[in-house]
Order: sequence, then C-alpha cells, then structure tokens
Amino acid sequence: MTTVKVSLSKSYDVLIGGGLLGNAGQLLAKITPSRRAAVITDDIVCGLYSQTLASSLAASGFEVSVFTVPNGEGSKNAANFIAVLNWLAENRITRSDTVIALGGGVVGDLAGFAAASYLRGVRLVQIPTTLLAAVDSSVGGKTAIDLDAGKNLAGAFHQPSLVVCDYDTLDTLPVEVLRDGLSEVIKYGVIGDEKLFLHIEEKGTGFDREYVISECVRMKRDIVSEDEFDTGLRRLLNFGHTVGHAIEQRSCFSISHGKAVAIGMAVMARASKKAGYCSADCAEKIISAIKNTDLPTECPYPLYEIFGVLCSDKKISGDTITAVVPEKVGKCVLIDFSLADFNEFLRGGI
Repeated sequence: MTTVKVSLSKSYDVLIGGGLLGNAGQLLAKITPSRRAAVITDDIVCGLYSQTLASSLAASGFEVSVFTVPNGEGSKNAANFIAVLNWLAENRITRSDTVIALGGGVVGDLAGFAAASYLRGVRLVQIPTTLLAAVDSSVGGKTAIDLDAGKNLAGAFHQPSLVVCDYDTLDTLPVEVLRDGLSEVIKYGVIGDEKLFLHIEEKGTGFDREYVISECVRMKRDIVSEDEFDTGLRRLLNFGHTVGHAIEQRSCFSISHGKAVAIGMAVMARASKKAGYCSADCAEKIISAIKNTDLPTECPYPLYEIFGVLCSDKKISGDTITAVVPEKVGKCVLIDFSLADFNEFLRGGI
C-alpha cells in the first residue's frame, strides 16, 4: 500500500492499494470517534461494493445508512443535491458523523458538495471506484453539481478527511470506463510527467495501477498545495477540460467526461501547433497517445456550437479565459486569451 500525505487547509492521507475496501471500517475508525456513517453511492456501485463497505463499517461498530442515485452525469444535479441534504437531515446526521462517497466522479462531486453544505460542513471520506476518480476527482477538495447553463457551476471546496483508493475495484470497470480514466492520466503526463506519459503510451490498459495512481495523486497534491482554491497553478489540471466540458454539455452528456477531455486535449494540441506554441512532434505525440488508448481525437461539433457552450465556462473572467497550452510533453503553460482570440486559436484545432 502507498500512502500519499496531503497538507492543505486540512491534512489527510490518500491510501492506495488492493483489498482496502474490506478494511474501510478500521481505517475510518482511526480518524473519527463517531460511529455513524452516511454512504452515498450509485445504483451500479451499490450492487458491487456497498455490502462489502457496510460489513466492514459494521464490524468496526458503525451505524450505516445508504443513499443511492442513478449512475451517470445526469445525477449530478440540483434535485439530487437537495434530496441528499434532506436524507442526511432525516437520518439525523450530525457534525461529528461522516459522509462517505462510494463511487466515481459523479458520486464524489455530489456527496462532497452535500457534505460541504449540510450543517455548513461535515466530515467527508472519498472511496473512489473508477480510475478517473482515483487519479483526479477524489483528491483536492473540488465538489460540484451541474446547472442547466454548464458543468460544475455550483459547488464548494471541501477537503476530505481520508481517501481510500482500493484499485481492485477497477476489475469490474467496463474497458471504456477504464479508458476514460486513462484520459486523465494522459493529461497528468502532458502537464508535468513525461515518464508517466511514456508508461501509459507503452502499457495502455495494462498499466501499473499503484504506480500510476500514486504518481497522479502526488502530482495533484503538489499542484493543489500551491493553489488550493484554483486561482493560479491549479488551472494546469484543466488541460483539455475547457473544450471537453463544452463537448460533454453539447452532447447532453452522451459523450463521457474522459472521451470529451481526450478530444479537448487533441484540439488544444493541434491548435497549439498551428499557433506556434508547441512543435508538430509534441502535438503528434499527444494525439498518438490518445489514439493508442482507443480514445477519440476529433470534435464531432462545429466550432461555433462548442464556443457558444464554452462561453459559460467557470474559468472565464470578464472577457478573458485562461487556457492550458502544451509546450512539450511534460510541460504546459497558462495563457490568458480574450474570448475573440481564443475562438480564433481554437479554429486551428477543430
């Protein structure tokens, strides 16, 4: 097992290893004197892992309640957010108790935002069951729901008290969902770790789980430690996401987050090459790695449709947007564009 220590406004451990879910009760008992836990999960993960988690918690003396939402991005909405808050109140969860997010990024974001809001903040434990959640969304404290106008537009920063990443849960992932997570891993490689990038390029879905998850978590820890509230360096983690989020929303979320981000990274690579920010070789390496993972690289929508959605992105300030631009594999930079200039820049990638 690998332990990555995160020190932000709250310090916590990210535990990475196999077979950890069956020990979750013992692990949770070390961080809280309370013995009440509210588990939030989705209908697929519930059938796979909620009983293992509940049994482990019960063995350590916890009283457990479970709330289930339908699987998929569509569940990350205001109605479910209010439903979770009402459920926490009905179950008399107090500030000394713990909310546990068991699932992928949707569950983690929804449960995290509820934990941040209920009673003005209760303890949160993240137990990611997808690669994407393990390497990215379960760490760093970002929580959110989607609004009609765009993705992740309502949320809060709320750091977990513990992250338990049992990578044996990846065994039950459909290969397409696993590839979605690899999209985020490629992102980490491009923004700051060429060795990680080359590992995924070579191994594909046969990657070393503990190495890959640990390296991504360490990189995110280091970036977020310098910029917890997303006002500077942390924006590097958005490589491919500005265009990706617009694609997700334009598709009514029929295109998954990982696939949309893959397309977004390819768009940014092509646009950066055309604008002279990176070499043709750099752009080709990024696009080739995405293709080798069987992820898409071409945007299915015209620029005007993507840009129309993109104008609601939370990274826009006034008439300026900060974009993550690759210079080479292992190094990206943040560049501020006017919206008009960014539209022209993207024309080189779409």
